[in-house]
Amino acid sequence: MELPAVNLKVILLVHWLLTTWGCIVFSGSYAWSNFTVLALGVWAVAQPDSIDAIGMFLGGLVATIFLDIIYISIFYSSLATVDTGRFSAGMAIFSLLLKPFSCCFIYHMHRERGGELPLRPDFFGPSHEHSAYQTIDTPDSPATPFASPEDKDQAAPRGY
Repeated sequence: MELPAVNLKVILLVHWLLTTWGCIVFSGSYAWSNFTVLALGVWAVAQPDSIDAIGMFLGGLVATIFLDIIYISIFYSSLATVDTGRFSAGMAIFSLLLKPFSCCFIYHMHRERGGELPLRPDFFGPSHEHSAYQTIDTPDSPATPFASPEDKDQAAPRGY
């Protein structure tokens, strides 16, 4: 199934609007975490070829999903007694519900930029980089150390 094309600027604008409305009541760490992630999104817009920028934005959105759940669950009961508190909490919850969908779209953009998720079993182990580099002790090396290109097809001399 192909994801519809969604502009990164639209995702940023929607989350910025919902975050500002959520910050009417949820201030402090809720505002810091969400606006920091939105700043990473601005970086991803400013550098459209950067894999790091879109990867950091994706990671930040995933982190704020968990942080928003904690903030809303801790402070909801004390702040949702007045209409302003209910509106602000509703916008924060709506932003939280949209974040998994935004993560799917941003992951798709991350893949389009050439990125891949570093979630492999050997992520913290040795690197298995696939490059054109060839070590000296490969089986393709000539039989004699000083063989010329003409000698590669002939048998090794016996007088050494």
